[in-house]
Amino acid sequence: MKNISILGISGSLRADSTNTLLLKTLADFLPGHVRFQLFEGLDEIPHFSPGIPDHGGVIRFKQAIQMADGVIICTPEYAFGVPGTLKNALDWTVATGDLNDKPVAAISASPLNTGGDKALASLLLTLTALGTKRNDESSLAIPNIKLKINSLQKISDEPTIAALKAQCTNLLKIIG
Repeated sequence: MKNISILGISGSLRADSTNTLLLKTLADFLPGHVRFQLFEGLDEIPHFSPGIPDHGGVIRFKQAIQMADGVIICTPEYAFGVPGTLKNALDWTVATGDLNDKPVAAISASPLNTGGDKALASLLLTLTALGTKRNDESSLAIPNIKLKINSLQKISDEPTIAALKAQCTNLLKIIG
C-alpha cells in the first residue's frame, strides 16, 4: 500500500473548537499507511488581494495543500456561511489552482439542529469553483455537536462516529 497524506483544515480558530476536535477524531479512523496533518496558522494568512504576492502563511497553506493527497475541511457556521478566515484562505488558492482535482471532504458541525447546513452549502459552492474532486458522499453536516461530545472531550455519539468513519473511507476511495 502506498503512503497517503491527508490535510485537515478547521474553519475555527478557537482553541476549544468542536470542528478541530472532529478533525483530530477523524485522524484516529485512518489506516496506518495514512498520515494526517492538521493545518495550523489560518489566522496568519493575510486578507486576499490578487495584487499581493504569496508570503508567510499563504505559502505554508498552499504547500500543505500541494503535499496532501486529500483534504478534509471541517467548519462551523457563522452568519449562515463559512468563517471569513476559511473563505479567505481558500480564495488564495484560486489563481494557482492548488485545490484543482484534489480529493476533498467537507464537514460542518453546529450546536444547532441544522448542523451548519448553510455553511456546508457555501463551502461546497466554493469547493466546486475551486475544481475539487468529490462525490455525493463527500460532505457531512453534524447537528447538535455539543450533545455528541462527552466530558473527556471525545466524540461519544455512535451514529456520528459511523458518519465520520464513512467520510474517511469515502475520501480514501476518491484518492484511489
